[in-house]
Amino acid sequence: MNADVAPGLRTKNTSPTTFESRSPADGTLVGCCTVSTEQDVGSVVDTARRAFEAWSSLPVASRSRHLRQWRAEIWSRRAEFAELIHRETGKPLEDALLEVVLTLEHIAWNEKNAARLLQTRRVRPGLLLANSRARIDRVPLGVVGVIGPWNYPLYTANGAVSAALAAGNTVVLKPSEHTPGVAVLYAQAFAAANPGIQVGVLSVVTGFGDTGVALCESGVDKIAFTGSTATGTAVMERCARTLTPVVLECGGKDPVIVAADADIAAAARAVAWGAFTNAGQTCVGVERVYVDEAVAPAFTAELVRHARRAEPGMGRKATYGPMTMPAQIDVVRRHVDAALAAGGRALFGGPSSIGSAVIGPIVLTDVPENNDAIREETFGPTVTVTTVSNVDDAVRRANDHQYALGASVFSRRHGDAIARQLSCGQVTVNSVIAFAGMGSVPMGGLRASGFGRVHGEEGFYEFCRTRSRVEKRWLLPGFDLTTLKRRPWISPVLDRVLGLRHRS
Repeated sequence: MNADVAPGLRTKNTSPTTFESRSPADGTLVGCCTVSTEQDVGSVVDTARRAFEAWSSLPVASRSRHLRQWRAEIWSRRAEFAELIHRETGKPLEDALLEVVLTLEHIAWNEKNAARLLQTRRVRPGLLLANSRARIDRVPLGVVGVIGPWNYPLYTANGAVSAALAAGNTVVLKPSEHTPGVAVLYAQAFAAANPGIQVGVLSVVTGFGDTGVALCESGVDKIAFTGSTATGTAVMERCARTLTPVVLECGGKDPVIVAADADIAAAARAVAWGAFTNAGQTCVGVERVYVDEAVAPAFTAELVRHARRAEPGMGRKATYGPMTMPAQIDVVRRHVDAALAAGGRALFGGPSSIGSAVIGPIVLTDVPENNDAIREETFGPTVTVTTVSNVDDAVRRANDHQYALGASVFSRRHGDAIARQLSCGQVTVNSVIAFAGMGSVPMGGLRASGFGRVHGEEGFYEFCRTRSRVEKRWLLPGFDLTTLKRRPWISPVLDRVLGLRHRS
C-alpha cells in the first residue's frame, strides 16, 4: 500500500462504485472507499446480527478487556490516527491528537463503568404483592447503527460506538463521506487489538446519503446520529417508518453570557478558543456572546486581541485549518453579509477574511437578534457579540432560540445561579466546552438540537433496554389477587388496610 494513502483506503478510484477522500487543505488524495449499496449494508447488518449473540453473551469483564485492548491499540497508533484526522479534516496535527486523546478517555470510561451500570437492580414490589421479588435488568438492544459527522470523525462517533459495544451491542458505523478513512482505521484497530473476536462486532459501511438511508432502513435496533438538524430530521423520518428508535445530536448556536463580575481576560480567551477552534466547525462551539454593558468595551477589546493573534492556514502549526466542507464557506459568507447589511459591524475580519478554503476570525457586533447570523447555525470561525443591560436580558436572549445544545457563563460570584436559568443540554461556568472531555458527563440537546444523550450513565443507557423480572416467592394462603375467584373477605380487608394507607 502506498505510504501516502490512509490504511484501509485504495490508491485509485477504479470504479463508479467508489469515491475519493481528499484533504481540504490542499486537495491531495487521501484514499478511496467503496460506496456501500443497500445490499451491502443489509449484508453487514446481518453479519453484525450473527455476531451479537456471541458478543452479548460474553461476561462484562471480557467485553471491557476487549475495549481496553482496543484503547491500547489506538494509543500505540496515535500518531497514525492524528495524521489521518489532520489530512481528512484539515485541522492542525496538535488538535487531531487531542481528538484521539479525548476518544481514549471516553472508551476508558465505558470500559470501566459497564459492569456497574449493567448490574441487576432490586426494587420494592409494594404492599399488594409483598410476596414477590422484583428486579430490573439492563440488557443490550442488538445491532446499533451509528451515523457520524465529519468535524470530529473519531471523537464524536466513538461516544455512541464505545458505549454501545460496552453494553453488549454490535455496531455498524457509517462515517461522513468527507472523512471515511478515520472510521476505517478505527474499526481496523479494534480488529487488530482483538484478533480472535468474531467478525461483525464493529463494522463500517461507507458512502453518501443513500448509504445512511439504507442503514436506517436495515432493521438495526437503534440509530445514533450526529449532524445537522435538517439531516437529523430526515434520519428520524426514515426510522419512524419501522419504529426504529433514534438518538439525535444536531445543530447548535451556543451562547455565552459574560456578567459584570466576570474575569474578562479569562472569558475573552475562552470565547476566542470556543469560537475559532476547528475553524468554528464545532456543534458546541461558541457562536454568540451576550456581555454586560459595564464590561463590554473591555471584553470586546480583549476578544479582538485574541482574534488578531490567531493564525489560520494550511500548515500543521496553524491555529486552525481550512473549512472541511466547501459548501460551509457559502453559509459563513451569507451570514456575515446579512449581519453587515442589517447594521452590524465587524470588529475584526469581515467579508475579506473569507477565502476559498481558509476563513480568518470574524467578530461581529450590533447584529439584530432576528438576523440569520444569530438565528442560524454558522459553523465557521465567526462570533457575534451583543451588549446587554443586565444578566436577565442576557438569559432571555440566550434562551430565545430554536437551538439548545450547550451554553457557558462567566461570573465570579453568580455563575451557578445564572447557569441554572439556561435552557440547554449542558452548561459550563467560567469555561467553554469542558464537558466534552468528561466521560461521566452526558451530552445532548433539546428542541432543534435533538434529543437523547451520549456519554456518561445517561448515554450508556441509550444503548440498553429495560427488562423487568418479577418472581412470586411464596403463596399467601387464601389471599391471591391474581385469580378469577377471590375469597369474599379479601375486598373488605383490602378496603380497611388501604384506607389506613391512602386516606388523608
